[in-house]
Amino acid sequence: MQQKNNTSAIIIIASLFFIFGFVTWINGALIPFMKTINELTDAQSYLVASASYISFVVMALPASYILNKIGYKKGMSLGLIIMAIGALVFIPAAEARTYWVFLAGIFIQGVGMTILQTASNPYITILGPIESGAKRIAIMGIANKIAGALGSLIFGALLLSGIDETKEKLTGATLEEKNTLLDTMADSVFMPYVIMAIILFLLGILIRKAPLPVVEADEEAIVEEGKTAKTSIFQFPNLWLGVLALFVYVGAEVIAGDTIIAYGISLGFTGEEAKYFTTYTLMAMVATYALGVFLIPKFVQQKTALIISAILGIVFSLCILNTTGFTSVLFVAALGIANALVWPAIWPLTLDGLGKFTKTGSALLIMAISGGAIIPPLYGKIVDAKKLELISNGFLETDATAIASTNSYFILIPCYVIILLFAIWGHKIKKWSK
Repeated sequence: MQQKNNTSAIIIIASLFFIFGFVTWINGALIPFMKTINELTDAQSYLVASASYISFVVMALPASYILNKIGYKKGMSLGLIIMAIGALVFIPAAEARTYWVFLAGIFIQGVGMTILQTASNPYITILGPIESGAKRIAIMGIANKIAGALGSLIFGALLLSGIDETKEKLTGATLEEKNTLLDTMADSVFMPYVIMAIILFLLGILIRKAPLPVVEADEEAIVEEGKTAKTSIFQFPNLWLGVLALFVYVGAEVIAGDTIIAYGISLGFTGEEAKYFTTYTLMAMVATYALGVFLIPKFVQQKTALIISAILGIVFSLCILNTTGFTSVLFVAALGIANALVWPAIWPLTLDGLGKFTKTGSALLIMAISGGAIIPPLYGKIVDAKKLELISNGFLETDATAIASTNSYFILIPCYVIILLFAIWGHKIKKWSK
């Protein structure tokens, strides 16, 4: 009976991962879309990712408090309803074609996702043995990334179709013609977000009736003989190193998924061609997740999977820097292979042994998702700075943009080095050195 209940719970939680995977990964299409309709720089356009992921910093600890008060199930329901409200904000944002209103809608959706993730990630981690936690989270990842691929394709088709023609028309348009073109383009978000809001509201209501078993982490971590029980979250160095590893990982994952369309366009691909590129990244992740479900923990330990992932991340990043054209795009997509098992492995390795501090530790890990708010815009700023430098040295703007976009991927290498260090020794440090 317990196994049956757990299977039902895994299916329900997987559906939630599907939902916020869909919402999260449409950012890849939103970034070039927002850049065009609001006439933004590269750095400004990546604030789309920032608005979504900074909510995890603002809301993670409050979300933990909310969940302690109302429980996992009601918390998940609340998260879905807040996400629906965020979707509705896109309607007045499109009418006004005002960037900060779009960002407000994205932020509100991020708040809902924070509550949803703060509930669902620790829930699925402690639903069974900690040794197979990465396997269960890998199953969640499959649902998440399949949804992301669908979201990227659907919203890429809805928002990016005709973007190249619009850009050409904008070049010689009068101010009035330009406003008309951009207003028409902005209106294309209206119907998709209305439909999204309705679905999220309905799911928020339905999840309240879902048959989810009650699970809690052990109140006390096991205390070795001769040692005292820990009394503060600051006594777990493996937790804080895990938070750092997750922070840089999310930044790297968002760069791989959210910049690839804009990167393809910078290399000369049309919007019609580039809209499929995020799907390549996500399909690479899905395939690797499936491999992880089969291999972990029977054949490969969680920490081994993390070490291999970090090494692949470093190798693929170097390949991006040393190739051009579609080959370089494919290496950005291949980062999906490197990224897939990082999240599933970091969670159980970090939460293992936290005992009664598991919920607080989970909230801190959710806060680490803010890496997606900080590292991608930093990539955008590096692109802008490098592009201006190349143009000042006599390069054409198109060539400068392509070179700057490629070279700026060097920011990924230190991210994967930090993940590698956590995988090798960081997760083993159970106390601070004296």
